[in-house]
Amino acid sequence: MKYHQGAIGLRKTKAGKDLKIQLSCNPSHLETVNPVVEGMARARQDELRDGHGKTREETYAHILPMLLHGDAAFAGQGVVMETLQLAGLPGYRTGGTIHLVINNQIGFTTSPGLSRSSIYSTDAAHITHTPVFHINGDDPEAAFRVAQIALDYRREFNKDVVIDLVGFRRLGHNEGDEPSYTQPVMYARVKAHPGTRHLYAEQLIREAVITAEDLTAMTAKVVEKYEGILARAKEIAVKKPARAILPVVAAEDDGSAVLETGVSAAVLKQVSDKISLVPDTFNINPKMVGQLARRAKMGDGEVSMDWAFGEAMAIGSLVLEGIPVRFSGQDSGRGTFSQRHANMYDTMTGDRWAPLNELRNEATPNARAYIFDSSLSEYAVLGFEYGYSVVSQQQIVAWEAQFGDFGNGAQIMIDQYISSSEDKWQQMSRLVMLLPHGYEGQGPEHSSARLERYLQLCAENNMQVCYPTTPAQYFHLLRRQVKQEIARPLIVMTPKSLLRLPAASSTMAELETGGFQSVIDDSRIEDRSKVKRVVLCSGKVYYDLDAARETASATDVAVVRLEQFYPFPAAKLTEIFASYPNAVEIVWTQEEPQNMGGWAFVEPRLRAILPTDSTLQYIGRTASASPATGSYAIHNLEQGKLVNDSLNITAAETSAAG
Repeated sequence: MKYHQGAIGLRKTKAGKDLKIQLSCNPSHLETVNPVVEGMARARQDELRDGHGKTREETYAHILPMLLHGDAAFAGQGVVMETLQLAGLPGYRTGGTIHLVINNQIGFTTSPGLSRSSIYSTDAAHITHTPVFHINGDDPEAAFRVAQIALDYRREFNKDVVIDLVGFRRLGHNEGDEPSYTQPVMYARVKAHPGTRHLYAEQLIREAVITAEDLTAMTAKVVEKYEGILARAKEIAVKKPARAILPVVAAEDDGSAVLETGVSAAVLKQVSDKISLVPDTFNINPKMVGQLARRAKMGDGEVSMDWAFGEAMAIGSLVLEGIPVRFSGQDSGRGTFSQRHANMYDTMTGDRWAPLNELRNEATPNARAYIFDSSLSEYAVLGFEYGYSVVSQQQIVAWEAQFGDFGNGAQIMIDQYISSSEDKWQQMSRLVMLLPHGYEGQGPEHSSARLERYLQLCAENNMQVCYPTTPAQYFHLLRRQVKQEIARPLIVMTPKSLLRLPAASSTMAELETGGFQSVIDDSRIEDRSKVKRVVLCSGKVYYDLDAARETASATDVAVVRLEQFYPFPAAKLTEIFASYPNAVEIVWTQEEPQNMGGWAFVEPRLRAILPTDSTLQYIGRTASASPATGSYAIHNLEQGKLVNDSLNITAAETSAAG
């Protein structure tokens, strides 16, 4: 389909009812649109359920997802199986999908015997016991009857069904193709085939259903209809005004203003009590008793809050304001690092207790928080959540990777939809991606969320890429995502070791006022004129730098945190650099190897705003093919060196101070 542009149409049924048909925008990557359509359908169903008081089953009768597949792609693309596996899961079911496989028997140019190991292209559907109907494309009446059966099956059982329509492409892949290069025998038979329309017309004439004259009149009527549609389309194209350009915030000027996203102490207390107090009838896991007691202390301000508590405050406060929240991912209920515990299970019955789900706003009681554990899929689940976010733009829809580098498995969704759909199709989304990232010396796997890949995709203010360092920053960032006027995807580098690091904590007061800060200046500096070097960094490495600086008494170095990479807060950084009048060195420090992380992205942008007579220097690991070393000892040596080099202190100073 040209440009793979989506469309919306309205048709009248024989009963006189309106039937809305929506074709999703889709990239050229085969089958990629499947989970996106499922997410869009689920979002529509949830709107009916929450906004009109319908049951889940009642919504199935109103919204039907239908997927069109190619035979080679259905057999060859793994996202097909991933999407099929979502069909029966509580957070993803849509009441059954009609899968129509347009079976041309050659894919692009490859014969079935070279493109699949199974007999039928649809055998993958048997994994989920999905019924499959194989139809001869030369039999229109059989195809129509099977379509009726498929709809009846879906209506009765709310499950998927597959229709395998076996036919051929008369001209090959497109009008300019030459299929006989690769399928000479098959296309000799195709050339001799009179065509399905001709065969069916002859059958109707033989059965005296129509006459030859009727056929001629019917054919002329259809041709006339198509010619009329083409003519009207050309007229519309001439009269249609140029596409309105959506307002875009200049990336270089973003970040200086802070959107107020604070929440009252009373609301925060309500959320805190809800996640800390266990119902009398619930048998809590003994290991959770201490954690819940700590939650209560955080809510009372007796101890500083950790990351998971700040997140819960954001989710709960949004729900109490009538804004729904949907979180999903692998093990998201408990959290990969046993930090979230949004869903807890009765030790006697196994029943689930989700305290955030019990919060309500009286004016919008259907706005709730759902935290779903997903199947072990990145590609399909991220696509599903993206599709959901396209339809439900006034809520938080978040996908969390078990580890940040698991996003690698969903790269097609990131490239084809999340980063580019607004530019390609004017399709907006507020999707949030949560990607655990940080170097703790645990080896190459799961250290890096591949920050550099997301930054490479940034342009035209298409998305936001942030690396917050405190629970309060994360709290305000999540709230900003739904409060800001412009809808853009949000990519968040989330922590691992910082989840419980005492230094990486916040107070309740920080949630009551203010908002997300794209840059955090150094609050330890008392005399800014003494600063000779400004170290700019992002994320976890800040705490290593801060601890080493305090230990070694490095008073002439300021450590500034870049919390938002894109849109790049050039104005705010320029202001901060100017506030250190004697700083002649600007240093970018990162944990990641030089060819990864943020360096390649920030270097040209920093040089553009570099103060006069100042130099810019990179300090970090050297370029590497692997995200991290596999040796814990080497990791510590590398980390120690980049910290000392950044602060301009020696290893001996660090040891003496320690």
